Amino acid sequence: MTLPQSAVSDLLDALRAGEGVDLVRESVRMVLQELIETEAAQVIGAARYERAPGRTTERNGSRPKLLTTKGGDVTVAVPKLRQGSFFPSVLEPRRRIDQALYAVVMQAYVHGMSTRSVDDLVVALGGTGISKSEVSRICAGLDEAIGAFRTRRLDHARFPYVYLDATYLHVRTEAAMVVSKAVVVAT
Repeated sequence: MTLPQSAVSDLLDALRAGEGVDLVRESVRMVLQELIETEAAQVIGAARYERAPGRTTERNGSRPKLLTTKGGDVTVAVPKLRQGSFFPSVLEPRRRIDQALYAVVMQAYVHGMSTRSVDDLVVALGGTGISKSEVSRICAGLDEAIGAFRTRRLDHARFPYVYLDATYLHVRTEAAMVVSKAVVVAT
């Protein structure tokens, strides 16, 4: 991967002039954009403005994509294609927040917070906010993992003693209501 010489020199000139360019954020944006362009060229079969016999489709503009990175928010241009679709592998579809924030969202959801309250929590933590559908999508994976754990088989080993205890927890039902339910713990 080679960054365009003019982009690197423009960045260095702006840094030397002291025009307030955030070097880390701009560097992250340039590297991500170049990775996206390289992958798009591989998918298309030709680089930008290149005529090649192995070309499968043409570019049809681009769409902006806002990414939240550790270096700050950056906007990259994701190329659109005339035929087919393209989404860079360096980006994850519909992923705009870090794993730590995912854990916070899941924990808040498990504790019964509404999706609007989860959005307020994300904003308070310094994020750009999160939609109700994004909270539901994040927690759908959590629901699958919990379901798999609940329905696992226990007949693979003998358990000589069984201790039972119960506690009441606030849980979210399938109807998205938070109710108090008894949880029986068997050891």
